Amino acid sequence: MATMWTTRVRRATIEKIDPQDALPDNQPSYVASWIYVFGVLTLAGLAVIIGSGLVLTIRGASWWHTSNVGHYVNSVHLWSVELFFVFMVVHLWGKFWMAAWRGRRFQTWVTGVFCFLSSLATAFTGYLIQGDFDSQWIATQAKDGLNSVGIGSFFNTLNSGQALLLHVALLPLAVGIIVVWHVVLVRKNGVVPPLDAKEILGGAK
Repeated sequence: MATMWTTRVRRATIEKIDPQDALPDNQPSYVASWIYVFGVLTLAGLAVIIGSGLVLTIRGASWWHTSNVGHYVNSVHLWSVELFFVFMVVHLWGKFWMAAWRGRRFQTWVTGVFCFLSSLATAFTGYLIQGDFDSQWIATQAKDGLNSVGIGSFFNTLNSGQALLLHVALLPLAVGIIVVWHVVLVRKNGVVPPLDAKEILGGAK
C-alpha cells in the first residue's frame, strides 16, 4: 500500500537510486583528486572503531587496563577515533570550500554536519568511561558545564553506567543511522563536482 512506511522509504531511497550510482564501476575524472578520498577514509576509520569497540566489550568495562591484549585493542580503538576525526574534519572543510550543498545536496551536507556533532558526543562519552584519573577529571569538569546550561539532570557525567550505555548503544546507533543516510544521499545525488566543473545529477559527470 502507498501509505505504508516501508513503501515511502523504498520510494525515497531504492527506487530513486540507479544501480550504476549505488555500486558504480566508474567515476568522473575529478574524483581522482585527494579531497574525494577523505570521505572513504572516514568510513574506514569508523569500521575500525566499531570492530575494536566490539572486541573491547567482550571482557567487560575495564579489562583493557590489566591485559596486554586489552591495551593493544584499546590503543587501536583510540587511534582509529583520532584518525576518524582527522579524516572527517578534512572531509567536512573540503566540502565546505567546495560548496557541497550545490545541486540539491543540502540534505547531504546537513547529514554530514549531524554526523560530526553526534560523533563528538560519542567520543565525549568514550572519555568518560576510560576508568582512570583522566576520565574522572573530564567528568568533574564537564559536570559544571552541563549543569550551567540546564541539562545536568538528564546527563550526569559522574554516572559511568549511563555514559557506558550511551557510548556503546544509543550514540553509535545514531551515528550509524546518520552515516547510512548520508551515504544513500551521496549515491542518490552523486559526488559534488569542483566549482568550475559542469554537473549532471545522478550519475557519472
